[in-house]
Amino acid sequence: MEEQLPTRHALAALDVVYEMSTVLDTGLSKSELAILMGLCENSVNPEALAAVVKELRREGAALAGASAEISR
Repeated sequence: MEEQLPTRHALAALDVVYEMSTVLDTGLSKSELAILMGLCENSVNPEALAAVVKELRREGAALAGASAEISR
């Protein structure tokens, strides 16, 4: 039963973070948030993660725009 307690706490924390993420309209899924939280728990700099997420979104939008241009 001791192993279930951290899991329950982790799931509860993820639920709270997901609710906050939804209110802030981040567009991150629960699984994406779980990955980001895990990285933070392993001492990855949260500001660096935020910068990576922003850059990936920028690149994704640019690729989507380029793909739309090609298909015209």
